[in-house]
Amino acid sequence: MTEKAALTRQGILSVLGRLMERSWFATPFSVRFKWLLAPDLLDAGYAFRTTIASLVALGIALWMELGSPQWAALTVWMVAQGSRGKSIAKARWHMFGMIVGTIAAFILVSITPQQPLLFILLLAASIGGLCFIGTFLPGPASMSNYRMHGMRASGFTLSIIAIDGISAPDHMFEIAMARATYITLGIVIETSFSSLFQFHLTQRARDRLSDNFISAMHQVSATLSKLLNNDRTALKTSPEMLVSLAALGDQVEFAEIEMGRHGHEGDHARAALASITMLFSRGLNLCALMHDKDMPKQEWQLEAAKCREFLLSLPDRLKNPNEFSCLRDELAALRSSCSVSAAECLEKEMQLVTHPPVDVVTETGITRQGQALHMLDDVLEELENALVQFDQTRNPPPHDRFHFAIRTWRDWRLAFENSLRASVSVFLAGVIWLTTGWPSGALFLMFVSIIASLFSTLETPVMASRAFMRGTIYVTAVAAFLAFLIVPSVSVYEMLAMCLIPPMMIGGLAFANPSIAFVAVSYNLFLTILISPMNDNRLDEITFFTTALPLFLSMAFCTWMYRVFLPLDPNAVRWDIRRQILRALRHLAQNPHPATSSDIVGAGTERMVRLMNTVGTRRGPIIEAYLQGILSGITVGLAILNLRGLLVRNNMPPEASKNITAMLNRMAQFTGRYGGHYGRTERATLLAVSSLVKLEQHETNISQRVEMLRALAALRVIAAELSDNRLFFDASSPYLTSSSHDSVPSDDRDES
Repeated sequence: MTEKAALTRQGILSVLGRLMERSWFATPFSVRFKWLLAPDLLDAGYAFRTTIASLVALGIALWMELGSPQWAALTVWMVAQGSRGKSIAKARWHMFGMIVGTIAAFILVSITPQQPLLFILLLAASIGGLCFIGTFLPGPASMSNYRMHGMRASGFTLSIIAIDGISAPDHMFEIAMARATYITLGIVIETSFSSLFQFHLTQRARDRLSDNFISAMHQVSATLSKLLNNDRTALKTSPEMLVSLAALGDQVEFAEIEMGRHGHEGDHARAALASITMLFSRGLNLCALMHDKDMPKQEWQLEAAKCREFLLSLPDRLKNPNEFSCLRDELAALRSSCSVSAAECLEKEMQLVTHPPVDVVTETGITRQGQALHMLDDVLEELENALVQFDQTRNPPPHDRFHFAIRTWRDWRLAFENSLRASVSVFLAGVIWLTTGWPSGALFLMFVSIIASLFSTLETPVMASRAFMRGTIYVTAVAAFLAFLIVPSVSVYEMLAMCLIPPMMIGGLAFANPSIAFVAVSYNLFLTILISPMNDNRLDEITFFTTALPLFLSMAFCTWMYRVFLPLDPNAVRWDIRRQILRALRHLAQNPHPATSSDIVGAGTERMVRLMNTVGTRRGPIIEAYLQGILSGITVGLAILNLRGLLVRNNMPPEASKNITAMLNRMAQFTGRYGGHYGRTERATLLAVSSLVKLEQHETNISQRVEMLRALAALRVIAAELSDNRLFFDASSPYLTSSSHDSVPSDDRDES
């Protein structure tokens, strides 16, 4: 064997070895199937409960001699969730969606009799419109908040009623009532069964709210403690922390449902989590100030050490309700000490100013320290607000009327793309049906419509549809075995139910495993659809394949459509996020009615969630830079809001207000893609800082001096963020790439 051939063979073996190391087969069998061989007790309980509920719903539908009893079992699997609160929330919105979808189906079929092309056009437009509305409803795009699921259920119901009804419009009422009966039966059975498996529900819901707050406080206190210890790496995990906080806030409504509507504990819990998020945002401002090299460290280090010790002990002490009053007293003492230190800094400044000549270096250092101490006091104030709200979740006040609304921040462009993606997919599927005259084309169109309704509003529809297709392959194989070998050999429903328990239990356990949840959803939904148990006869082979083939082809078609029509482009998502941030900063600077601080933090958190859901586990320098840029955008936005508030109070010298106004006017032109005044904005910020420093050094009015110090703190935060994240804010190129890190944009560009 020649040396060249040996090297080639060695290279091939090396590549194959690396592929095997990363492959599915490299993982031990016991680890891959731990969810099946050694499931968690709660997961096993969920699978057993849902299996029994679906079989009961199927049995009742067969006893009532309904035409398509499999839809009742499918509805149980669509609604069933791991907790009582989730199940009821999803059941309510599914019922709402069923009503909306049924009404829409009646209207659609009644205005398009004998007009198939018009029917397909209106069906596509209706499903697209429902996806458009669903994108704007509160909650994440993932299937963890069920307001959006209400619109998905509307599209689902519209599809299964209208497509069957258009072929027999004279029987439209019977078809609609039958489908609504199946769905209602499934919802009632599932919610009834989920209530039987819940014990001490109200107390466990209250405990969950407390545990969520303590968990969130543990993450934030650890990050802030590292910041106060001058650890510059503390912010590396902050994106995951903010995403976790958003997820915890999203789960509050489920605990509300379990506790009942007699109190406002859920509102206080949402307010507490929002205060924790704001607490972290205050920490971002503090981080920009505390790393100033001109700031003396004596008083600051003393106060920071006391706050750090308090924060580190806080999560564990919150678990004991008896210690809460002591915590409040200690926090009040910390705030008092911090305020006294800040006042002492101000007093030293006044002494220096009123006894010229002024030592500029000393005065500047004392000013910077006072600003940092003021910002630390703001952090402690936000922490106090969070603790007050947390206490009211455990001890709700009498006659409480507090309300904290669920907020969401949506993108019109994203909603339009979701709508268009769903509409075009459904329309093309309908055109295929009409042009080919395929006997199973109506079933193909129905499945495409269902998938478009469920997945078009997701942030990664390609991944979801691909997982759904895998589940379809698995369920087709299992259903073929059951339909051809098991179902013909049984003659009573009890035996059929016993045969269906094992495959349904496997599906339930798989759904409880997050890594294969979407695969399990497809498996669970379509198992009874493919088996199609009936009272008077059994499913023959031809009918099975004429159902399974459209199902598989619809999955493949939707996966292909999501890849070729408006596909997910990570680069475009990142640029869109950066464009939104720059536009938001412009609006904050010039809009007469700017957003609130909670809006700024909430919108930034949702952008983080969207970016991280888009990239998944693929994290690199560019993604890290964008996550840091989003954090920086939140920080700059809050600082601009502080400057707007100072101008409204109008307690500064006219010259100081003029400088701040000039800087905000320049920020109002802070734009995106084509250069866009980055250098001018940074220069205007530095000029405003320089002017206010000179004015502040000669100001003897203490109230005006305090306001100017607050303005200087905000301006320094903006200047530091613009400098540290120049590549993100100076959008001279659409994306942060490896080449963009090597080039330094010019300071003065005109917008093309």
